[in-house]
Amino acid sequence: MEIPTNVKTHNMSSSTIWINNEGILFSVPHPGKPVDMDRVSILDEMKKFREIIGNKKICMVSLANPQSRPPTKDERDFIADQINDIVKAMAVITTSPVSRMIANLFFGLKPPPYPAKMFSNEKDAVEWIRQYNK
Repeated sequence: MEIPTNVKTHNMSSSTIWINNEGILFSVPHPGKPVDMDRVSILDEMKKFREIIGNKKICMVSLANPQSRPPTKDERDFIADQINDIVKAMAVITTSPVSRMIANLFFGLKPPPYPAKMFSNEKDAVEWIRQYNK
């Protein structure tokens, strides 16, 4: 997934995010190993995220980091609780079997209250997410 040149980007701890002209949020991980974050860091990151998107739910297309490690149950539950109130629907793009396994684990053990689906390419992910971006 390429970052368009005509959008305002925001640098987060582990990714770069932007909102396209349709209001869909995109997230691309920074190269290299993911940043390990504790609860305080996650809360700080979520505060910054909410400032960017405003007081609303968004549709999100996220490129998975193939170097991610599986989160612990405690981390999974905490992260899920933090994003449940800001995400309308989420499309996760991954071509890595390991990333797919981690995403399946995350969504399978704590199913989100919003639609979530995995894709192998951006085109299919965006086409699917559009139905929820109303």
